[in-house]
Amino acid sequence: MMGRSVSYFPRWPRGFRKFSGLMVEPKIEPYSASSSILEGKTLDETSKDELTENASDMLVDSFGRLHTYLRISLTERCNLRCHYCMPAEGVDLTPSPKLLSQNEIVRIASLFTSSGVDKIRLTGGEPTIRNDIEDICLRLSNLKGLKKLAITTNGITLGRKLPRLKECGLTSLNISLDTLVPAKFEFMTRRKGHQRVIESINAALDLGYNPVKVNCVVMRGFNDDEICDFVKLTQEKPINVRFIEFMPFDGNVWNVKKLVPYSEMFDRVVRQFPNMKRLQDHPTETAKNFRIDGYQGAVSFITSMTQHFCAGCNRLRLSADGNFKVCLFGPSEVSLRDPLRRGADDQELREIIGAAVKRKKASHAGMFDIAKTANRPMIHIGG
Repeated sequence: MMGRSVSYFPRWPRGFRKFSGLMVEPKIEPYSASSSILEGKTLDETSKDELTENASDMLVDSFGRLHTYLRISLTERCNLRCHYCMPAEGVDLTPSPKLLSQNEIVRIASLFTSSGVDKIRLTGGEPTIRNDIEDICLRLSNLKGLKKLAITTNGITLGRKLPRLKECGLTSLNISLDTLVPAKFEFMTRRKGHQRVIESINAALDLGYNPVKVNCVVMRGFNDDEICDFVKLTQEKPINVRFIEFMPFDGNVWNVKKLVPYSEMFDRVVRQFPNMKRLQDHPTETAKNFRIDGYQGAVSFITSMTQHFCAGCNRLRLSADGNFKVCLFGPSEVSLRDPLRRGADDQELREIIGAAVKRKKASHAGMFDIAKTANRPMIHIGG
């Protein structure tokens, strides 16, 4: 029998500041299609301190949503082969000359930050395997208007690179870990490396990242029996465990039977931890956030399938091959690489970006329609 334990983090230091937030009692309500953008606020009504001071119309869609968060995929390559991200047979990778160079990434990013984007997240593939990741972080962190530079990583190579990445301006991170059982990790990722991920979480804690976010995709019959074990990780350390509903992408063999809905995950947790209380979420927050009384960390649920959060969406995506995507689940993409390489000036690129943002739909399709819609594998889109 495979062993399971929550004692894989023996080096966690004590003495972190307690995770703080405004607490309200849990009140779980289904998403209403009639709920207005930014929880009842239009762009004009939203207080100025919630918006970027120099926000451009380029970032506002036809429903009044202001997009201040850009996710940039640095590479399609990855050192794991997770079932929910990549087909078993792998994927055809874009030839290197067709991927964005460091200079192209920085130039495109500067268009967004000068227009009002104040948060950038680096994704992949696995972003830390890109050789110039430190230089990219340093240059992006120096862009005027950028307040937060984050990364989503599988943690395999993060530990040894993180001290330098922090020096280069990396302000926050999400580390993917779907199981606390090494053998299950190897099955899910088709690779070894569980202990290296644990070491990366330890390294982030040692460096003072607070919170350290741990992403866990929950799948029935695989790791849904570990939900409460993950919750226990938040007791003594500033860890934010984020349970993510299993989402359909090309090649990941999505099946609704594998989906563990938010309502079920929440019920399981609250039965064992009845003193879990709701944190006050920002209107653009993707997660429903909670904390257990006396615990330093937090517990979150990302409910993309059963209670979508499209009304407050402020996110845009740039893939490693330079395609611009306004919705994770929408198949529509437009290339920024091609006009950039043809010599387009900033104004032309802004017009392309603005037109794409204006075409963004009010919400994504339902999960069954998403499963039937042609879309690229997650490793091509960027996590």
